[in-house]
Amino acid sequence: MKQTAFEPGDRVVLPPYGIGVVSSICLRPVAGEDHAYYQVDFPNTSSRAFVPVASPDIAGMRAALTAHDMPALLDSLKTSRLNLPRQWAARHRRVTEILVSGNPFELAILTCELRRWNVERGLPDLDRQAFRRAIKLLEQEVSGLQDDGAHDVQQLLVHAWNETPQAVAAD
Repeated sequence: MKQTAFEPGDRVVLPPYGIGVVSSICLRPVAGEDHAYYQVDFPNTSSRAFVPVASPDIAGMRAALTAHDMPALLDSLKTSRLNLPRQWAARHRRVTEILVSGNPFELAILTCELRRWNVERGLPDLDRQAFRRAIKLLEQEVSGLQDDGAHDVQQLLVHAWNETPQAVAAD
C-alpha cells in the first residue's frame, strides 16, 4: 500500500475527498516558480485537486487499495477488536481521528468494533453515523476492484449496513 511516486491512471486516496485518479502531472506557477503537481480527478464529480509531486504524503495522498490487499482487509472486518473508550467525548475523539485518517485498515477495525456494538446493543445516533461513515469510506476504497476478495468485502459491508441490533430484531 505504501507508494510515493504516482503515474497517470493510478487510483489514489486523498482524505477527506476520497478515491481519485491521477490524470496528469503538470507544472503550476507558485511565487514565480514552476512546481510539479499531480492532478487528481474524482470520479462522478467535477472536482479536482493538485497535490505537490515532491510531497504527496504531506497532503495525505496514498495509493488506493488493490486486490492484493483484500484478504487482509476482509480479515480485519471480520475479526478485529478495538478498545474504544466508553465515555462518549473520548470515544468521539478517537473515532473522529480514525475517520479523518482514511487508513482503510483502521477503518476496517473501527467498522468491526462498531458492528459488534450495533449487533449486541444498538448504537447511539453519533456512533451509528460514524459506523455508516466508516462503511461508506471502505465501500469507496473497494469500488472499482473486480476481484473475488473485493466482492466479499462489499458483501460484508452491505450486510453490516443493514444489520439490526439483536434486541430490536427479537421484538
